[in-house]
Amino acid sequence: PFRGKGIALMPSLQEVLLRFPGRKFYIHMKSNDPKDGIHLARFLNSLPQQQQQLLTVYGGDKPVTALKEQMPAIRVTSKERIKKCLLQYAAIGWTGYVPHAMRNTELLLPVNYVPYLWGWPHKFLKRMSEVNTMVVLMQGGEYSSGFDDVKDLHKLPANFCGGIWTN
Repeated sequence: PFRGKGIALMPSLQEVLLRFPGRKFYIHMKSNDPKDGIHLARFLNSLPQQQQQLLTVYGGDKPVTALKEQMPAIRVTSKERIKKCLLQYAAIGWTGYVPHAMRNTELLLPVNYVPYLWGWPHKFLKRMSEVNTMVVLMQGGEYSSGFDDVKDLHKLPANFCGGIWTN
């Protein structure tokens, strides 16, 4: 009902990045159209490399894949990418090798699954850090359920150095 009633009420991505230089951001692509990934890659490629390194793009598998093809070094994540990463790591993670799919990405992982990862927690986290991959834990169950209550923090391993998802 408010469409067309306000002008410039929501800042553009460019305005947000200019207003908060040096800050990390998640960019959530709400569609599953690969063209959106290509358009976002065009914009992000115009940013300085240092600023690109602070961004993570997540959302639908098709636009995330299209963006990653245009910008191999940017961190991305989607449900399918996470599944692919974890299946590959489950097969060969014991060797210490980190599959290519797990590099320059972000892994949003349910806390109840992570004990089954080779080298969890500290060896795994170190391996991911070395390949520019951020590990973010979420609660189990619903895909994006977060650590929204202090009492749930006991589920994190001692000296956890990754991120936590919260709502």
